[in-house]
Amino acid sequence: MASIFTKIIQGEIPCYKIAENDQFLAFLDVFPLVHGHILVVPKKETDYIFDIDDAELSAMMLFAKKIAKAQKAAVVCKRIGVTVIGLEVPHAHIHLVPMNTANDVNFTQAKIKPTTEELAEMAERIKAKL
Repeated sequence: MASIFTKIIQGEIPCYKIAENDQFLAFLDVFPLVHGHILVVPKKETDYIFDIDDAELSAMMLFAKKIAKAQKAAVVCKRIGVTVIGLEVPHAHIHLVPMNTANDVNFTQAKIKPTTEELAEMAERIKAKL
């Protein structure tokens, strides 16, 4: 069965798209830790990130780097945190999280609940910096 990310990639579920190419898609997490939290996913569905072949994993990190630079320019933060949890969805993905403290990447804390308007505005702000 296709993962929720595969359904997003195939356009079956809408997303707040930041960028995509033939291999990867970056979009806002709709259950973010902080405003501007982005997910980077490979279009090829692979459950575990370290099962991705070396060339694709390298390309994924370079794609994420480009997104993180735009994200940092659009969101007031000290850094963009990078994390891979891999337990929530059986589809490899990288979290890019704007952070001012280490707690901003604490996945045990309650998620924030941005409005659709806030998500759309944030997506446009980040895309404008690409």
